[in-house]
Amino acid sequence: MSRSRVALVQCPTYDPDRVYEALQRGIALLGGVDRFVQPGEQLLLKPNLLAGDVPDKVVTTHPSVLAGCARILQEAGADVAFGDSPGLDGPVHAAERAGLMEAGIEAGAAFVDFSSGRRIHNPDGDPVSGFPIAEPVLEADGLINLAKMKTHQLVRVTGAVKNLFGCIPGKRKALYHVQFQDVMGFSALLVEIALRVRPRLHVMDGIVAMEGNGPRSGDPTPMNALLLSEDPVALDATFCRLIALDPANVPTTTIGAERGLGQYRAEQIEILGDPIEELRNPDFRVVRTRVRSNAYLAHVTAIKNVTLPKPVIDEALCVRCGKCVEACPVPDKAVRFDDGRKAPPRYHYDLCIRCYCCHEMCPERAVEKHTPLLGRILGLG
Repeated sequence: MSRSRVALVQCPTYDPDRVYEALQRGIALLGGVDRFVQPGEQLLLKPNLLAGDVPDKVVTTHPSVLAGCARILQEAGADVAFGDSPGLDGPVHAAERAGLMEAGIEAGAAFVDFSSGRRIHNPDGDPVSGFPIAEPVLEADGLINLAKMKTHQLVRVTGAVKNLFGCIPGKRKALYHVQFQDVMGFSALLVEIALRVRPRLHVMDGIVAMEGNGPRSGDPTPMNALLLSEDPVALDATFCRLIALDPANVPTTTIGAERGLGQYRAEQIEILGDPIEELRNPDFRVVRTRVRSNAYLAHVTAIKNVTLPKPVIDEALCVRCGKCVEACPVPDKAVRFDDGRKAPPRYHYDLCIRCYCCHEMCPERAVEKHTPLLGRILGLG
């Protein structure tokens, strides 16, 4: 089996010209732009637009990366659009606040709305027989995935595979968290989405990454790197190796390899460009233990509440905005205001499915993940 190729390009700044040059170099290392676009094609850029946060918070793909990719594709003769499906914010508002709207439009790319979609059939039927995909994704000639280098409380890291969850339109994403409460089932869903939409190229913005309490409440840390690959699993595995995280501990990489999405073992990947040793950060704050299935615990409330990690609210940081309540996908709301808004929302852990949607959507960094002592002993953190 041939090795997957990952271009690793050092880039210490978001200066638009420097980013454009670094992206050009990465694409050249993979065989040149003609490998990914033909003149006259309609190509879609899919950034990470989790929420409408300003670029300095490193929650979203940086505008310079979006603009640089749009420029390169247009110079190759493509018509370029961009879009995503944020967790809570309206797509237009989120794109404007994140700086992506201005950067994309100035670069000549059209903004498209991911709010509606069509159901596509999943021939394997595992873990589902089908799911909706946003109309612009289905209508484009090709998709370019612009991921952000971040940690994630459920699957350890947000990378190329996880970023494609945004191809699911609107609030349907929250419903899948209810349907797939076990992290392994949810990871299998992420892999199947990636298999169906099949981006031509994956680009990861790791110039400034997010460590710690990601994917929205973590801390910026310079990684000074852009990663590019046709293989999303290999790209995510290289991200893992940059931060001293074993890719085998991340379920989207192992399940992705099992299902033919890509390769994650070191001997299966060829790193092109700059040496990985020069960009590695072993002190990057991320949980490095293996993600384990919680299916055998998730439906026994008495056991679940003393073993599984759970979200908790720091009342000193909470402003009672209610975003966590809005984000909770459980019909009866596992987190809710029991006393109006006189006090912060309260968790009802017997209902909580540990999807961390509340954590992802909190704009004040007030939701943290806590693992009970028994859960830490069992390695469930």
